[in-house]
Amino acid sequence: MADARIEIKVGAFSFSGEGTEKWLSGELEKLLVKIPELADVTADTGNGDDPDKSDTKLGHSKKGKVVPLATFLKEKSATTNQVKKFLATAVWLHDSNKQERLTSGDVKTALKTANQNKLTNPANCLNQNAAKGFCEKDGSNGFFVTDEGRESLG
Repeated sequence: MADARIEIKVGAFSFSGEGTEKWLSGELEKLLVKIPELADVTADTGNGDDPDKSDTKLGHSKKGKVVPLATFLKEKSATTNQVKKFLATAVWLHDSNKQERLTSGDVKTALKTANQNKLTNPANCLNQNAAKGFCEKDGSNGFFVTDEGRESLG
């Protein structure tokens, strides 16, 4: 039975917990350390009119803060078209992980990790984007997104 309860709200972030006093005290200490970071992330509602707070080319809500993949895909209208979803996910990976070279497996894994619908054939999506000049293959299995690919996402 819970003998302690706490509710905290900082900006758009809220936390409520219930449990033993000892457990809740430990969780509260962990939370207090993370509150500044969590407040920054939840405050990033995307102010596209303020150049200091938005970098839409990179898909950032605020400089240095990357939006979740699901949000990025919605912003780029890339939730239904598989080829565009592949491209948008690759751009997100380039920007969020600072990876210069990707594989189609990286894109597949990112979508799975973000609980997004999988691609039927990621290799085919890469080939179609490469044919349009949106991606360029580099070696046997790596690729990168070209400037034209970024611009095509809007």
